[in-house]
Amino acid sequence: MSFQSPDDAYPYQLPKWAEGKLTNVPPHGRLHLANLPTPIHKVRTATSGNKILSRLNELNISIYFKRDDATGGVELGGNKVRKLEFLLADALAKECDAVVTIGGEQSNHCRATAAASRMVGLSPHLILRTQRADAVHDQTESLGFTGNVLFDRMVGSTIYTCTAGEYGRLGSNKLVQEVCNYLIKSKTHNQPYPIGVGGSNGVGSFGYINGVDELMNQLQSFQEASPDFGLDHIVFATGSGGTAAGISLGISLAYGKLGNAHPASRGKDMPNIHACGVCDTPDYFYNTMADIAKEMGIALEESKVLEFVRDSVTVHQGKGKGYGFSTNEELDFITQFSLSTGIALDPVYSGKALYHFLTNVLEEDPEAYRNSNILFWHTGGALGIYEKGNDLSQTLESMSPVTRIDIYGKKAGESNVVDLS
Repeated sequence: MSFQSPDDAYPYQLPKWAEGKLTNVPPHGRLHLANLPTPIHKVRTATSGNKILSRLNELNISIYFKRDDATGGVELGGNKVRKLEFLLADALAKECDAVVTIGGEQSNHCRATAAASRMVGLSPHLILRTQRADAVHDQTESLGFTGNVLFDRMVGSTIYTCTAGEYGRLGSNKLVQEVCNYLIKSKTHNQPYPIGVGGSNGVGSFGYINGVDELMNQLQSFQEASPDFGLDHIVFATGSGGTAAGISLGISLAYGKLGNAHPASRGKDMPNIHACGVCDTPDYFYNTMADIAKEMGIALEESKVLEFVRDSVTVHQGKGKGYGFSTNEELDFITQFSLSTGIALDPVYSGKALYHFLTNVLEEDPEAYRNSNILFWHTGGALGIYEKGNDLSQTLESMSPVTRIDIYGKKAGESNVVDLS
C-alpha cells in the first residue's frame, strides 16, 4: 500500500474529449489536495415557507448541487483547491520557496492558497485589499481574526494590505510581482511563486477541465439508472474568471463542440451555461475567459476564441451592491435557504449568484425553465458569512431562538424558560 504526500506531483492526462483541443497542458502535472469527486445532491424544493424554492416547485424545476464546497476541510474547501493542485505542482517543480497571491480581505482564494502552501512546505504571502488598510497600519483598527482571515493567520501567513484604490491603480498582477521582487531583494525568499487573483490563469483553470470530466462521469453513472437524465442548465458564480473558463470550455468540449465528446453527452443537448458575475461586467468576464482559453492553448484561430467563449456561456450581471457587499434580500435568501435545505451559501459568491439567478434571470422568462434540471456548482466560501454576523443577528434571533431549561423549578413563570421540574 502506498501513501500520498501532499507534495507528490502526478502526471496529468487530459480527458479524451479534450485531447488535441487544449494544447498547453501543465507540464508538471498536479498535486492531490482535494477530496474528489465532490458529490451531487438534489435539493428539496417542495418546502413550505420558502417562497423561492416553492417557485421552483411550481415550475417543476429540479435543482442539483455540485458540492465543491466539500473539496477539502475548512482550510481548503471551495473551488480554489482544484486550481491550486496545478499551480502548486508548478511552483514545486520550479523549486520555489514561497507563494505570493492577492484578494479581498475575506478572500477564499487567499485562505486556501495559504493553507495549501503550508501543506507542501511553501511560505504564504497574502496581499489583502481592504479599505481599512490605513487604519490597520495606524493601529486604530485591527485586521482581526474573523472568517478567512482567522485561517490566513493560523497558518502564519505574512499579510500585506492595500486599499481598493491602490489595487486599481497598480493592478493585481503588478502588486503580486512587486511583492515577489521585494522578497527577493530583502533576501526573505529566493524564488517566490506569483499567483494572480483567484488563481485564474491557464495553468489553474485546468483544474476545472478535470472538474468537468468528473461531472460527466457522474452524469454517465446517473444515466445508467435513468437513461433519459440530462442537465438543462449549469449555474455558478464567477469573480475572477478562472472557474468560469474551465467549466465553460470543459462543457463545450465534452459535448463535442470541437470534435470528440464524452459518452454521457451523446444524444443529449448541451446544457445552457450561466456564469453570474459578482463583480465587474459581463464583457470583462468574456474577455478574461477568452484570454485564459488562449493560455490553455485552445485549438482555434485567435480571432475566433472570444466568439467561441460567448457561444459557450452567458454571463449575467449579478454583483448587486458590489463585490463583497450584500443586500438585505440576499442575506435573507441565504438564511432561508439554509433553513430549508441545510446547505450553507456564502454572501460574496455562491449566495449572491444563486439569488440573482433564481430571482432575476429565471423570472425574466420562467416558462423557458419549466420542467428543467438545473445544476448549481457550489464553489464554497461559507467562512465569508462570519463577517456578516451583525447584519444577520436580528434574523437569526427569530429563526433560531435560545431558551433556558429549568430543572429545579426556580424560574417558574419566566418567559423563554422550559420548566422540566
